[in-house]
Amino acid sequence: MRILRVAQTAYPDVKGGGAYHVHAMSRDQAAMGHDVTVLTIHRNPDKPQFRTRDGYTVVRYDPTVNLLGNDISTGVAQYLKDAGDFDVIHAHSHLYFSTNLAALKAFLGDIPLAITNHGLYSQTAPEWVFELYLKTIGRWTFNQADVVFCYTEEDRERVQEYGVSTRIEVVSNGIDIERFTPHGRASEKIDHRGPVILFVGRLVEGKRPQDAVKAISKLSNEKDIKLYLIGDGPMRSDLEKIADKKIEFLGQLAYDEMCKIYRSGDVLVLPSRAEGLPRTVLEAMSSGIPVVVSDLEQVTPVVNGSGVTVPVGDVDGFASGIDTMIHEDYDEPRAQIEGSFDWAETVGRTTDILGSIL
Repeated sequence: MRILRVAQTAYPDVKGGGAYHVHAMSRDQAAMGHDVTVLTIHRNPDKPQFRTRDGYTVVRYDPTVNLLGNDISTGVAQYLKDAGDFDVIHAHSHLYFSTNLAALKAFLGDIPLAITNHGLYSQTAPEWVFELYLKTIGRWTFNQADVVFCYTEEDRERVQEYGVSTRIEVVSNGIDIERFTPHGRASEKIDHRGPVILFVGRLVEGKRPQDAVKAISKLSNEKDIKLYLIGDGPMRSDLEKIADKKIEFLGQLAYDEMCKIYRSGDVLVLPSRAEGLPRTVLEAMSSGIPVVVSDLEQVTPVVNGSGVTVPVGDVDGFASGIDTMIHEDYDEPRAQIEGSFDWAETVGRTTDILGSIL
């Protein structure tokens, strides 16, 4: 197949679960013999507009304007308008203007379209904005697709509740369970003898890293506990102002380092107000560490007995959950992942379904 993958961000230009998903899917489909092109936004002017890496082609265009954290590019619009030499378009996340353009292309043209739903709400804009969006442009965008991919049955039901009538396929957001394992070297970046708590994600309002920082501060009985924040973003300076000696900022790390980071931790905390099915939770559990996460309907069934779920914004609840995971027994986290969230199966099922809409 000739696949045009439309994505706002792609690894390694941008770190993060969604960006890595785009890269790994393209890399592995190329290894299967498919011709893959990734159309994305230019993040670094020093990098070429066209590049071949890991078997697939990357095409970047500069952003023209930014609206609510959403880069809009006339170059991407023109490329999509002229794109005719592809068998299928696979767009990632309905939240981006690039995906809206891919939907318009499908509406006007004859190239089938698939959209992967990486989460219904943005991490960078107010929820009410996206409630309105989902009832209008977002719903229209989904309905132009020949198929929509969701990570869980809960996500499928949520999408359908907004009036999306197109075909929806549930394909789990898998991870490389051979890479993320409890066995192997720990990270030299974490040198601490007491309990190590990890926050992995962008430092943006939607991830609510401030709740993780405040929760650690409430654990006065755990004098040797330490929270490591892995990631960067606009909230970092504000977080540094409220952080005490129990908090350390490691910034953005290379993906290859993350398996060692998880092995160095005792608990992962993720207080997000919205998520799809976060890779960080799957990677942490596959690495053998329990999680304390927001009680989101698509995440809670995955956590099961290998962690604690807490209402969004409940700092005391997150503090209590971390304390519980440090001191009490829990189900083996990796056992929840094996057999259910294998990346090879994610790629295989996605590719087969793309072939079915040609």
